[in-house]
Amino acid sequence: MDNARWLLCPICKNKTRVKIREDTELKNFPLLCPKCKQESLINAKQFNISVIKEPDAKTQSR
Repeated sequence: MDNARWLLCPICKNKTRVKIREDTELKNFPLLCPKCKQESLINAKQFNISVIKEPDAKTQSR
């Protein structure tokens, strides 16, 4: 099997139910943690995971 890793929750650092390979690319992926029940938007490329911070609805101006 290719080099594959489990995605870890960026909030609680526990294992999620998603496994990625080195050649996997994710863009705006909604990652749900089964333990803390939090959803995070992430980007992933070559095992580099970055969390996308969305502004709160209250702070957005029209």
